[in-house]
Amino acid sequence: MTLPLCRFALALGTLTLLAACGGGGGDKATQTAAKVNKEEITIHQINFVVERQPGLKQDQLESTRKVVLERLIDQELAVQMAEEQKLDRDPRVVQQVEAAKREILARAYVEKIGSTAVKPSKEEISKYYAANPALFAERRIYSLQEISIEAKPEQLEALRAQLTAAKNINEFLEYLKANDIRFAGNQAVRAAEQLPLNSLATLAQMKDGQSLLSRTANGLQVLMLAGSRNQPVTEEQARPSIEAFLLNLRKSELVTSHVKDLRGSAKIEYLGKYAPGPGAAASAAASGVAPATPVAPAVPPAPVASGLDANAISKGMGLK
Repeated sequence: MTLPLCRFALALGTLTLLAACGGGGGDKATQTAAKVNKEEITIHQINFVVERQPGLKQDQLESTRKVVLERLIDQELAVQMAEEQKLDRDPRVVQQVEAAKREILARAYVEKIGSTAVKPSKEEISKYYAANPALFAERRIYSLQEISIEAKPEQLEALRAQLTAAKNINEFLEYLKANDIRFAGNQAVRAAEQLPLNSLATLAQMKDGQSLLSRTANGLQVLMLAGSRNQPVTEEQARPSIEAFLLNLRKSELVTSHVKDLRGSAKIEYLGKYAPGPGAAASAAASGVAPATPVAPAVPPAPVASGLDANAISKGMGLK
């Protein structure tokens, strides 16, 4: 293993902000900001880290550079001690370096492929806006109550009937308490874009006070729309987010297709315990690469009792 690789591994493993290699492996053409024993820390290294800090304002740059320099000095001191103790020969360090190198190279290649994706046109953005009123023109903020109920299979129908007959969620909870049925609840407020698309399609057609019921491994899950308020977004306001979402989707599809082609043209052999059994090769080939996230349907389906997965509320759709 080369010395610069050891420095790189320590930087990744211990100091997340310090993304550049410390010491003599740096760019000597840039000005020196500090010397740590015999090794230099350059302005180029400082800028490399600062450029990767999002949201920095102009008046924060100088103070941030000073903080980064001090951390680079700490990093360099740690690297020098690691080299002195020959940690670059430790098998675990060698493995981490190689794994980090592979990950960075693969990510760089994927980013290069994704960079060829074409930005969506204004017409495509307008079409997506019109096809997803629940996200934009009819966007709502949802106040949700979630109840996890422990119940036996023979109790499910009675609980379903009781939920339907209850005037409100508190009446249903009183029923659970009176019958010694264990449950746990929580509540959350979620904007439309914070919900997974399949859940949003269902919630968008629900009225305040309506509930959804779904089975779980231990019983039932009740999701109630306690309240909501309209907060629409115009197409002009939504345009940057839609453009970013569609572009990322296009990049994902492009990379997925490219990797699939690479797998198709490569000679891949599974050996030892990973060797496929009869018929497994065809199944593996058919699975290929995971498909890209689909866009929202143009017309959401009507609410149904099993319309939401138990973990749906905790998952976002990725449109920020």
